[in-house]
Amino acid sequence: MNHISEPGHAATPPSFTAKQGQYLAFIHAYTLVLGRPPAEADLQRHFRVTPPAVHGMVLSLERAGLIRREPSRARSIGLLVDPMALPPLQPSHLQPVKTTVTRY
Repeated sequence: MNHISEPGHAATPPSFTAKQGQYLAFIHAYTLVLGRPPAEADLQRHFRVTPPAVHGMVLSLERAGLIRREPSRARSIGLLVDPMALPPLQPSHLQPVKTTVTRY
């Protein structure tokens, strides 16, 4: 079956995981509210993860063509995804927390 895309609509929706969708939704909401993109430290605080985890996610979003960044420029993350395709942002306390520390 052929799908003809309407003007202003992508032929296929962007493909991203649920976790990537939350990062994208946070980047969008933060930029919308504060007028500038988040720093990786802002992402770290919201998602309660380590700096390497945030940096890895940012790199994977960039490799997937979901965001763009300018090298050597802070707060340069820009969405390449239509905000209408993003999931609702979950509050920080509802984001899953991963730990690698064994608790006894």
